[in-house]
Amino acid sequence: MADSPSVRDLFARPLRDLRVSVTDRCNFRCRYCMPREVFGPGFEFMRTVDLLTIDEIVEVVEAAARLGVQKVRLTGGEPLLRRDITLLVGRLRRIGSLDLAMTTNGVGLTRHAAALAEAGLSRLTVSLDSLDDERFRLMSDTRAGVADVLDGIAAAERAGFTSLKINAVIRADHPDSDILDLADYFRGTGHVLRFIEYMDVGSTNGWRADQVKNADHIAGLIGRHHPLRSLEPNYPGEVARRYQYRDGAGEIGIISSVSKPFCTDCTRARLAADGKLYTCLFATEGTDLRALLRGTRAPGDLERALGGRWRRRDDEYSQTRQDETLPTSSRRIEMSYIGG
Repeated sequence: MADSPSVRDLFARPLRDLRVSVTDRCNFRCRYCMPREVFGPGFEFMRTVDLLTIDEIVEVVEAAARLGVQKVRLTGGEPLLRRDITLLVGRLRRIGSLDLAMTTNGVGLTRHAAALAEAGLSRLTVSLDSLDDERFRLMSDTRAGVADVLDGIAAAERAGFTSLKINAVIRADHPDSDILDLADYFRGTGHVLRFIEYMDVGSTNGWRADQVKNADHIAGLIGRHHPLRSLEPNYPGEVARRYQYRDGAGEIGIISSVSKPFCTDCTRARLAADGKLYTCLFATEGTDLRALLRGTRAPGDLERALGGRWRRRDDEYSQTRQDETLPTSSRRIEMSYIGG
């Protein structure tokens, strides 16, 4: 897979990573992603017929791999709500030497972790924004509690996922004590805790710049309690700035899309559950691959469509946001459709 030719966009960025949303449904209603007043009982989710089938997802991933994609991450919504998710993992596992990962809210791992490991999933990322149960339930707007996520993490460990990533979205109203509690809890576990600046993904979460607790504050806060040193990226285009505890108790990462954009190194495309391809997390429109998949086409058409779209890519939203030149009225695709 490493020898695959790599298609490049207008800024010479290679296509290396593909995020695949397998469903737009989720059992959480996190305020920064799927606020209940928008995604409530009357909200119309995608019909099953509108979702890409396993065969269609596999075909897109195969085409992407031929264009240089080396990493595939399954997202949602919540990917473990898709009934055939383990079967999909097994099918994707057969495509070359892909690094195959999944992001989940974790509560379904008690049921699915062992099967996912057996099917060949390489890595897991679990979302956990707070260890305070009351605050967690308020943020996720769900009946599930912190214990349910921690039970899922434990199930993943038993299944053989010894090094997980734990993602925590941090807003300005997030108490510093929460950040430190998370750092203390996961120090020495072998898991990599990653803090994510609250981002303006989609148009329904009411994002404002003053709601962001920036990366420097987070790194400084943790560093005062547990001295840190900076680490080099694991690979070009890695989104998290890496820090290692000086006492050897592991590492943390901070994703600073707002305060320190990394558009110049972005190598990620996103496939929504309905087959639309997006070349930026903050995109306003996508390229319909489902119509191509279900229509009359010649061999190679899918690969040409995917590669052609990437070659025309000129996205640098976070950089543009920094320059304050982006129209504020732009309506962007919701995170629940294309994952994080």
